Amino acid sequence: MSQRNTDATTEEPSGLAGFVSHLVELRNRLVKSVAVVFVLFVALFPFRNDLFRLLSEPLSRYLPEDTGMIAVQVASTFFIPLKLAGFTALFIAIPFLLYQLWAFIAPGLYQHERKMVIPLVFSSTVLFYIGAAFAYFAVFPIVFGFLAGTGPAEVSYAPDINEYLSFVITLFFAFGFVFEVPVAVVLLILIGVVTPEQLAEKRRYAILVAFIIGAIFTPPDILSQFMMAIPVWFLYELGIIIGRMLLRRQGGPLMAGDADDEPPTEPPPGGGSPKPSTSGSGAAASEDTATPRRHETEKEEDFDFDRAFDEIEREQQSLDETRKADETDTGPEGEKAADEPQGSDRKKDDEDESDRPGNR
Repeated sequence: MSQRNTDATTEEPSGLAGFVSHLVELRNRLVKSVAVVFVLFVALFPFRNDLFRLLSEPLSRYLPEDTGMIAVQVASTFFIPLKLAGFTALFIAIPFLLYQLWAFIAPGLYQHERKMVIPLVFSSTVLFYIGAAFAYFAVFPIVFGFLAGTGPAEVSYAPDINEYLSFVITLFFAFGFVFEVPVAVVLLILIGVVTPEQLAEKRRYAILVAFIIGAIFTPPDILSQFMMAIPVWFLYELGIIIGRMLLRRQGGPLMAGDADDEPPTEPPPGGGSPKPSTSGSGAAASEDTATPRRHETEKEEDFDFDRAFDEIEREQQSLDETRKADETDTGPEGEKAADEPQGSDRKKDDEDESDRPGNR
C-alpha cells in the first residue's frame, strides 16, 4: 500500500502529543474560517438593505400594486438585513471553508486519495453554487407566482420579512446540497463501495428518495416538489455516467489496491524470467504469493458478545466448583492427613540427631 505523506520530511508526533497537535491545527483552521466570514460580513454590512432588496425581487414582482412585505416584530427591520449579510458572507466563503477542511484532512490521506480530493472539492463548490442559482432564477419565480395567485381575492398577500428570509435561505441551502448528488455517487463508485450497475439497478429507489427530499425541503405544492426531485434524479444519472467513465479510464476502483502492494521480483540465478521473491517457510511463502492481497475495505467479522458472555459464565462456574472441592478436602480429616507427614519428618530428624557421634 502506498505510504502516507511520501513527500513529508519529518515524522508526525504520536500519542497524546499528536492528538494535541491535531487539536491545535483544528483550532487554527476554525479561527481562520471565522475570521474570513467575519471580514466578509463587515464588508457586506453597509449593503445589507440592497442585499435584501435583491433577495426579495422574485417575490416583489408578484405582489399586488402598492403592497410590500411587512415586519411583524419590532426589531425585524434591523436584524433581518443583518442576518442576511451574515448568510451572504457564509455563502461567499464556502470555497475557503472547503479548502480549510481539505487542508486539515489531507495529511491523513494516501497519495491517490489526495489526488482525488482536489477535483471533488472543486466540483462540490461549483455544484453548490449552481444549485443556489437554479433555486433563485428558476424555482423562486414559479413558486412565488403560484403562491401569490392561489389565495382568495379578499386576502392581501404580504409575507413577513422574517418568514420570507427563513424560507429563502432554506431553499438556497437545500438546492445547493442536493446538487452534490453527482459528487457523492462518483465518490462511492471510485472507492469501490458500489458499482455503476448496482446504482442503475436501484434507480427506482433513488427516484423515490428524490421525491421524498423534494417533499421535505420545498413548499407544500406539487410543482416545487417536482422542480427539486427531477433535477436530483438527473444528477443521479449523471453521477453514474461519470463514474463509469472514470472507472474505464483508471481500470478499477481506487481502493482495490496500488502497484506498490505487488511483491518485488528477483531474477533467478540461472537467468530467465524473474519470479517474485519469497521469505519464510515454503508453504507459507507460496500461499502468500499465490493468493491476492486483501485491501483495506474488507470488513472484519462481527464480535459475538453472547458467546463471549457464555464462555465467561462457564469459566466462572468451573472456578466456583473447584473452590468448593478445595474447601471440602481441607476438612478435619484433611488437616489430620496434612499433619501426618509433619510428624514423620520430625521423627526422622530425631533419629538422625541420635546417630551423630557426639550423642552416642
